[in-house]
Amino acid sequence: MKERSPAEHPVERIAGSLERVTFHSEETGFCVLRVKVAGHRELVTVTGSAATVTPGEFLECTGSWHNDRTHGMQFKAEHLKVVPPTTLEGIEKYLGSGMVHGIGHHFAKVLVQAFREEVFDVIENRPERLLELPGIGRKRMESVASAWVEQKAIREIMVFLQSNGLGTARAVRIYKCYGNEAIFKVTENPYRLALDIQGIGFKTADALAANLGIARDSLIRAQAGVRHVLQELSGSGHCAAARAELVQSAASLLDIPPAIIEAAIDAEIAEQNLVAEPIGGRPCLFLTPLHRAEVGVAASLSRLSGGEPPWGGVVAEEAIPWAESHNGITLSESQREAIRLALKSKVVVVTGGPGVGKTTLVNSILAIIRSQHLRVTLCAPTGRAAKRLTESTGIEAKTIHRLLEFDPQSFGFKRDRDNPLATDLLVMDEASMVDVVLMHKLLPAVPDHAGLIIVGDVDQLPSVGPGCVLADIIDSGAVATVRLTEIFRQAAGSRIIVNAHRINRGELPLQDEGKELADFYFIPAASAEDIHGKLLQVITERIPKRFGFDPVRDIQVLTPMNRGGLGTASLNAELQGVLNGKAEPRVTRFGTGFAPGDKVIQTVNNYEKEVFNGDIGRIVEVRQEEGTLSVDFDERLVEYQFGELDEVSLAYATSIHKSQGSEYTAVVIPLSMQHYTMLERNLIYTAVTRGKKLVVVIGEPKALSMAVRTNKSQRRMTDLARRIGSAPA
Repeated sequence: MKERSPAEHPVERIAGSLERVTFHSEETGFCVLRVKVAGHRELVTVTGSAATVTPGEFLECTGSWHNDRTHGMQFKAEHLKVVPPTTLEGIEKYLGSGMVHGIGHHFAKVLVQAFREEVFDVIENRPERLLELPGIGRKRMESVASAWVEQKAIREIMVFLQSNGLGTARAVRIYKCYGNEAIFKVTENPYRLALDIQGIGFKTADALAANLGIARDSLIRAQAGVRHVLQELSGSGHCAAARAELVQSAASLLDIPPAIIEAAIDAEIAEQNLVAEPIGGRPCLFLTPLHRAEVGVAASLSRLSGGEPPWGGVVAEEAIPWAESHNGITLSESQREAIRLALKSKVVVVTGGPGVGKTTLVNSILAIIRSQHLRVTLCAPTGRAAKRLTESTGIEAKTIHRLLEFDPQSFGFKRDRDNPLATDLLVMDEASMVDVVLMHKLLPAVPDHAGLIIVGDVDQLPSVGPGCVLADIIDSGAVATVRLTEIFRQAAGSRIIVNAHRINRGELPLQDEGKELADFYFIPAASAEDIHGKLLQVITERIPKRFGFDPVRDIQVLTPMNRGGLGTASLNAELQGVLNGKAEPRVTRFGTGFAPGDKVIQTVNNYEKEVFNGDIGRIVEVRQEEGTLSVDFDERLVEYQFGELDEVSLAYATSIHKSQGSEYTAVVIPLSMQHYTMLERNLIYTAVTRGKKLVVVIGEPKALSMAVRTNKSQRRMTDLARRIGSAPA
């Protein structure tokens, strides 16, 4: 049947109560609704766009009828007006929809029976009347009243965003950041959205600014653009940018003259948002917090390096044989030399790859220092790394955030320069992961008299956050450094360890001979499509059958990129379908479906929930009515509201960058020439060293060769090494 032209569809008005929301995109507002319309026996399907829709509401729609080939007659609404329900049935459906946290189907019925048409007024203006109902205490009354106010404000933000051409998915986050002043604050300076709200970028804020009439060449837009470029660079690890390059990038992004960018930079410096300082003689600009962090880290290391270590009376030549006897081991000469250096230094770095005895060395030093009845404290950047450190030392290790005691009231840490840790020695593991901002939080909390041992593999990828702290500390030449290189006999039997060191030297990994089970395999593939097919087969069939590993719990796909057919987004959608596709109930938010059993990764630090960028967990429950789901992170349940699900992503496949500090039973790594811009030695080295019992690389031989031989890792723009080297002793 031929579709009629728009002119042949007469404009009509229909009205009725919303019975069911078949589909609603929080991002675009597009919705498919089932509406009870007078004069129609069956429910009418209405398509249109609305910021927010809830069953029970009354809709007034202007548009036209269309006969859809698949779904039959539908009313295509050009305008949708939403009116709060007035019938008791509509009010009950509206309240029971789960829109307001704390009111489900049962409580909605109780409320409507008690207060009838006045129920909205009671909740909003006279909430103490809820105490008249059986089983309702003050706590629940306050919870329902505050949830009602919050929901009302969120709906207003949604309408504001959509009326200005923006998606509404981040409305909850905007409300949580700005409260009831949200619309005023955003109207005053829309660019603050890009600074303050997770998931809203500069382009979105810029579109809103244009809609609100802010001129393209205005200083406020230029300043926001300059900050955006610097923040994008910090997301790539840089602490600063050369002024000339910053001007060029911002002028290109904003399409405005460089003279306005120069004026914006000067204004940002005057407002103390940026700091101007040369690096290697070139004029550069830092975001103020990153400049403050670099200066602070250098000052802290200088402070801690001064004076005698608390174990100053220990004689190394007596302590080393005692440690060997105490731990039942024989140390190599390189390890003995490392202990001598560590015992005479207040601050020391221990670096080296897998299988070179870092753990044995640290355990020997800890045994010697603890024999002096001194207090030792252990920490690592992630929960998994802290757990591994606890297992390898027998001493409880904490995450850095937990050690510093995050205070949700002040959004700061309780442990700092004025309230230092009660310790004589701090050992920090997986230091390559620690960015300059976190290091600046940790070091001031170490007391003046205490020693510091920094342990990590400097050849791994640098931190996800800005800076390359471990490399800069070593490069400064001002901190005693132990570099272990000898692979021990027990470790030499592992192909994972042998091949990791070969890769680090720029040599191709050894191939398995196929005679018996090995722990490292390279499966050659002819193309990206070939890699894709082999990867699915390896995860769902070959590894579980041959090694007995669970495809969700034990196997982790680590891929170089987020985009493309072999990127995290595409692989996660595919693996979720194969490994957990039938799980229910399922909730879709921010373009991703989540269901019980799904493996997820936290993508930003959330101090209140105590989950951090890179933490991996499993969804255990989805509660549709309450609008929440629970994730198990290493036997600790964390609850998310549906509006917070932009903080997590599926984790059947993760980027290699996100895998830092974690270990997995089995690792599968796709390597394609599609990834050629990312193919570097430290990337493949980091991925291979994540596997405990099995590493499988599936890739084009040319891509593997390029990754192993490419060592052009771009130097991050930092000035920390110079600061540490020139800090007063």
